[in-house]
Amino acid sequence: MSDQKAAILHLLTTAPNASPFDVNMALDAGWDHCVPYTGIGAADVPGLTQDAIFSRGPKGVRRTGIFLGGRDIHQAMDMLEAARGAMVPPFEVSVLADPSGAFTTAAGMVACAERMLRERRDRSLSGVRTLIFGGTGPVGMTCAILAAKAGADVAIVSHRGEAVAARVAATCAERYGVRPSGVDGSSDAAILALMPEAELIFGAASAGVQVLARRHLEAAARLAVACDVNAVPPEGIEGVNVMASGDPIPGSPAQAVGIGALAVGNVKYNTQHALLRSMVHGDGPVYLAFDEAFAEARRHV
Repeated sequence: MSDQKAAILHLLTTAPNASPFDVNMALDAGWDHCVPYTGIGAADVPGLTQDAIFSRGPKGVRRTGIFLGGRDIHQAMDMLEAARGAMVPPFEVSVLADPSGAFTTAAGMVACAERMLRERRDRSLSGVRTLIFGGTGPVGMTCAILAAKAGADVAIVSHRGEAVAARVAATCAERYGVRPSGVDGSSDAAILALMPEAELIFGAASAGVQVLARRHLEAAARLAVACDVNAVPPEGIEGVNVMASGDPIPGSPAQAVGIGALAVGNVKYNTQHALLRSMVHGDGPVYLAFDEAFAEARRHV
């Protein structure tokens, strides 16, 4: 009879409920148990982390992990650092932060767009004027961080106005060393004014909300790629179907192509699965957040 300990993933989330998606993903990736802890803040993480590491012995910590959920990406990063700081080698376990799936979803979006730019326009992300609609939410903010780190000229667009977008951009700059701008998307006129400069567009707004219509895209004379993560009708970006994977966008003057939610979702799924497997099957502890998710997503596009 094997004396190998069960693989236990402790799911810590600021939310009132654990995500069934994350629980399913954990078990399918090879974890034997996924135990949720809800309503958790960064101050709670050190104590919970040390409870997890000291109870299983040096062999058991290799079969123990921590998943950090919630919705606030900055809080998730604070929780990741709190967990890291609580480790006492050799009692050290792997930790993955992926609040609301934002890190793996955004990684999939940026990786898909990067590949399409390379294949269709022979360009990298460097210097590409990038507009992120829904940029103040967790997926949009993470897209902004990843694209800016890859060299894109990023603007976070908010339907609540420039001041809100600028505050979000400033926080990203302060915390992660990137320099996105914040721009106004509160009116049709404001959105139309942004379109002529857009080369890459990400749609990360709430499900079922259309942020760009055909008339907006017809004004985007330089647009190469539009990536929309919305899977709930209507299309978040008109003409970008959920099944799109490099399909031409109707009415685009620059013959731009679209990437839809299912294409992104496939990369997101494979990315999260691979990260969770690396935790349970790896040789030592790893700390995983949006940078690691993006590196993994690039392997799956």
